[in-house]
Amino acid sequence: MYLFSMDASQGYLAISITILAIVALLLFIAGRKKPREDLSGLVAISLALITAGIVFGENLLVGYSLIGAGVLLAVIDIYLTMTHQ
Repeated sequence: MYLFSMDASQGYLAISITILAIVALLLFIAGRKKPREDLSGLVAISLALITAGIVFGENLLVGYSLIGAGVLLAVIDIYLTMTHQ
Protein backbone atom coordinates (compact mmCIF):
# COMPACT_ATOMS: atom_id res chain seq x y z
CA MET A 1 0.00 0.00 0.00
CA TYR A 2 2.89 2.37 0.79
CA LEU A 3 4.40 1.85 -2.67
CA PHE A 4 1.34 3.32 -4.33
CA SER A 5 1.21 6.40 -2.07
CA MET A 6 4.65 7.68 -3.16
CA ASP A 7 4.97 10.64 -5.46
CA ALA A 8 6.87 10.37 -8.75
CA SER A 9 10.29 11.42 -7.46
CA GLN A 10 10.20 8.89 -4.63
CA GLY A 11 9.18 6.19 -7.08
CA TYR A 12 12.07 7.03 -9.39
CA LEU A 13 14.44 7.00 -6.44
CA ALA A 14 13.20 3.59 -5.28
CA ILE A 15 13.52 2.16 -8.78
CA SER A 16 17.02 3.64 -9.19
CA ILE A 17 18.23 2.23 -5.88
CA THR A 18 16.82 -1.19 -6.76
CA ILE A 19 18.51 -1.21 -10.18
CA LEU A 20 21.79 -0.01 -8.64
CA ALA A 21 21.66 -2.81 -6.07
CA ILE A 22 21.03 -5.42 -8.77
CA VAL A 23 23.91 -4.12 -10.90
CA ALA A 24 26.24 -4.06 -7.88
CA LEU A 25 25.28 -7.64 -7.02
CA LEU A 26 25.91 -8.81 -10.59
CA LEU A 27 29.28 -7.05 -10.71
CA PHE A 28 30.22 -8.57 -7.36
CA ILE A 29 29.38 -12.05 -8.57
CA ALA A 30 31.13 -11.58 -11.93
CA GLY A 31 34.16 -9.96 -10.29
CA ARG A 32 35.07 -13.07 -8.34
CA LYS A 33 36.15 -14.89 -11.49
CA LYS A 34 38.61 -12.35 -12.87
CA PRO A 35 41.90 -11.21 -11.36
CA ARG A 36 41.88 -7.55 -10.39
CA GLU A 37 43.98 -4.95 -12.11
CA ASP A 38 45.21 -1.79 -10.42
CA LEU A 39 43.85 1.53 -11.61
CA SER A 40 46.24 3.72 -13.52
CA GLY A 41 47.00 7.24 -12.41
CA LEU A 42 44.95 8.73 -15.23
CA VAL A 43 41.88 6.74 -14.23
CA ALA A 44 42.18 7.87 -10.61
CA ILE A 45 42.47 11.52 -11.65
CA SER A 46 39.61 11.07 -14.11
CA LEU A 47 37.30 9.66 -11.43
CA ALA A 48 38.27 12.46 -9.06
CA LEU A 49 37.51 15.12 -11.68
CA ILE A 50 34.16 13.58 -12.60
CA THR A 51 33.19 13.33 -8.92
CA ALA A 52 34.26 16.95 -8.34
CA GLY A 53 32.22 17.99 -11.37
CA ILE A 54 29.14 16.35 -9.89
CA VAL A 55 29.75 17.91 -6.48
CA PHE A 56 30.32 21.39 -7.90
CA GLY A 57 27.52 21.03 -10.44
CA GLU A 58 25.60 24.05 -9.20
CA ASN A 59 28.07 26.27 -11.02
CA LEU A 60 27.48 24.92 -14.53
CA LEU A 61 30.74 26.15 -16.05
CA VAL A 62 32.88 24.59 -13.33
CA GLY A 63 30.85 21.38 -13.11
CA TYR A 64 30.75 20.66 -16.83
CA SER A 65 34.41 21.63 -17.24
CA LEU A 66 35.50 19.18 -14.56
CA ILE A 67 33.33 16.40 -15.97
CA GLY A 68 34.63 17.08 -19.48
CA ALA A 69 38.24 17.00 -18.30
CA GLY A 70 37.60 13.73 -16.48
CA VAL A 71 36.01 12.12 -19.52
CA LEU A 72 38.87 13.34 -21.71
CA LEU A 73 41.45 11.79 -19.36
CA ALA A 74 39.48 8.53 -19.31
CA VAL A 75 39.45 8.41 -23.12
CA ILE A 76 43.20 9.11 -23.20
CA ASP A 77 43.77 6.28 -20.72
CA ILE A 78 41.67 3.90 -22.82
CA TYR A 79 43.68 4.83 -25.92
CA LEU A 80 47.01 4.36 -24.12
CA THR A 81 45.90 1.03 -22.69
CA MET A 82 44.77 -0.25 -26.09
CA THR A 83 47.96 0.80 -27.88
CA HIS A 84 50.25 -0.84 -25.30
CA GLN A 85 48.65 -4.27 -25.72
